[in-house]
Amino acid sequence: MKNDSKLENYLAKQELKSKRADKAKRDNLLFPSIAAGALTLAILGQLAYFGFGPGSIDEAPLAESETTQTDQTEDIEPEPEPERTNDPEVPDPALSEDRIWTGAMNLNEEPLEFELYGDLAPQAVANFVSLSNEGYFEDVSCHRLVTAGIFVLQCGDPDGTGAGGPGYNWGPIENAPLGDLYEEGVIAMARVGGNDYSMGSQFFIVYDESTIPSDSVGGYTIFGKVTSGLDSVKAIAEAGTSSGSSDGPPLEPVVMSAISVE
Repeated sequence: MKNDSKLENYLAKQELKSKRADKAKRDNLLFPSIAAGALTLAILGQLAYFGFGPGSIDEAPLAESETTQTDQTEDIEPEPEPERTNDPEVPDPALSEDRIWTGAMNLNEEPLEFELYGDLAPQAVANFVSLSNEGYFEDVSCHRLVTAGIFVLQCGDPDGTGAGGPGYNWGPIENAPLGDLYEEGVIAMARVGGNDYSMGSQFFIVYDESTIPSDSVGGYTIFGKVTSGLDSVKAIAEAGTSSGSSDGPPLEPVVMSAISVE
């Protein structure tokens, strides 16, 4: 009987070891999948947040196989790109009246005055004036602050995620600066890297002179300039971001209100 009991105990221990080994194998197989999924979600979140605006993620280079294929078909005439047009919802550039506009807004109740260049960037100014008159920008956040490399406060996304807009996009780029130099105080349109027809409602204020490199489609549309109150933007920048990094949401939430243009 004792031998039978010892045998039973031995077999039970062997079965337990086998189960533990099988579980360890399953865990080792499952962990990479979970980690890969988490990494994918993190990358997608980063692309949504940082893919729109100056200093966004660079365009992906062509794969080596695609380059080789292109080299092998040099004799083939490339098809002309279709003419790109804006959606009917995009405000008519004629609304800019080819003139300089004046305007004002509050950032966290601090007044900011600006002028808009309807003569240099008619589509951008028509868009901004139309959205302002509709009350689109009121109580919308400035969701992104960059404090190194370039110095900008990005605003105009009603979702506050960096991926939102008015439901339409437009182009092309207007009034981009020579030499990629954006002077202190300029207001420019944000867009997706490599896409000159991706502008909507998001814009950025340059609170300190910045060199922002052009990409394959050019620079960024300058459509205005802050004429008074830039110190309030600099104070927001001095406080830094909520994460302590050089690119992220401002430490204190920033909200636009009481916007008017004339």
